[in-house]
Amino acid sequence: MKHLGTGIGWRPEIAAAVEGMPGIDWVEAVAENVCPGHPPESLVRLRERGVTVVPHGVSLGLGGADRPDEGKLADLAAAVEALGSPLVTEHIAFVRAGGALTASPRLEAGHLLPVPRTRDALDVLCENIRIAQDALPVPLAVENIAALIAWPGEEMTEGQFLYDLADRTGVRLLIDVANLHTNHVNRGEDPAKALDELPVEAIAYVHVAGGFERDGVWHDSHAHAVPPAVLAILSDLSSRVRPPGVLLERDENFPAPAELERELTAIRETVEKASISVLPAASDPVVPAVSEAPEPTEVPDEAVASAAASPAAERASGDALEASPSTDPARQRLALAQAALLSALVAGTPVPEGFDGTRLSVQARALAGKRADVVAKVAPELPEILAEAYRKAFVAYAHSHPMTGGYRRDALDFAEHLLLGGRLEDPDVRRRVSDWWLERSGPAPLSQHPAARLARATRRVLLRR
Repeated sequence: MKHLGTGIGWRPEIAAAVEGMPGIDWVEAVAENVCPGHPPESLVRLRERGVTVVPHGVSLGLGGADRPDEGKLADLAAAVEALGSPLVTEHIAFVRAGGALTASPRLEAGHLLPVPRTRDALDVLCENIRIAQDALPVPLAVENIAALIAWPGEEMTEGQFLYDLADRTGVRLLIDVANLHTNHVNRGEDPAKALDELPVEAIAYVHVAGGFERDGVWHDSHAHAVPPAVLAILSDLSSRVRPPGVLLERDENFPAPAELERELTAIRETVEKASISVLPAASDPVVPAVSEAPEPTEVPDEAVASAAASPAAERASGDALEASPSTDPARQRLALAQAALLSALVAGTPVPEGFDGTRLSVQARALAGKRADVVAKVAPELPEILAEAYRKAFVAYAHSHPMTGGYRRDALDFAEHLLLGGRLEDPDVRRRVSDWWLERSGPAPLSQHPAARLARATRRVLLRR
């Protein structure tokens, strides 16, 4: 595995600061925000300086019941090629549900949701990861996510689930120590136990991030400083194996560059101090430290080969050890379970049996708030027009209107909801929202040809009449 060093999540808001930071060995960019034909100039400059750039996907939904979308896989592969990346990463999560497998409307979560740690979910996830590995030109690593909710009837711990996943597919692991802390607070799971059970030799790199606690619930915000409890988990992991790379994530509420540099220094010092007595790196073929995983099989050398090895070669030995059972029945069962949960979260349907209704309400509010934040970035004119009324109006809308398309469609649907429902009493606000909707409800991007602009203006006049 390539040694990455210390890095930071690249975001457009801090692009200039990242370019000027000392000691940045690599960066991670959200894959969906990279246009392969025209990557951000900041990333191009970093690449020219020899800084490694890793694309990090957020919308593939490898933990969902459906097979990975070929178009999304092609986009991910194109981002890898454009950035010259040694690997690519995604999440162990589902982001959508419903559709053909359940004969129900397609629903989008707009965020990462946890998969149940069951044999069914593991079978589906393994097959989905193999499909993704075949479609990608470099090795894939998958990340454990933070969770506000727990599935009833789970059959494995997080460590056992990740161990079996890596053993069966040869996939690398992106371990987020902040998410281990989140699951400790929200689900009572011991981070040390999870680390005991992990196949540490499969770790590609590590995420570190901050969050906040409210009413006994930890929110993985990526908008706050890294707390001591997260650094303690990083220290514990680094005392077991030296991770090939460690990265600081920050998505919003960006502090001054000097504060980010102080956090990076704390992360670097934590790893160095804890790794003093650790000899092997995470890519060395050592026997994994597993205390309670069910009858583990040692991960073969092929599954922990260097990142230069092909995904097919990485999986060959795992496939020989254990042929994956047919996942069609498992997909059906998983699809029904995930659709019921997501519908309860975004459409207000009854809470599925076995779930904590109070905790689901917290998750539902978090999803609505996340949608409001992203729509505000996709369509910044709406919060500008609606001012302080924007967030309250959008969250109320989100609780009764599930997202069925992307965020651009969500913004248009929200504006249409306000206009058709007569919810805009101020004539000036109504006019501005109407103009915004009319300008953007057609094909994108808008044509600047004089005839097209005249047609749009005529349409506005006619609709107002």
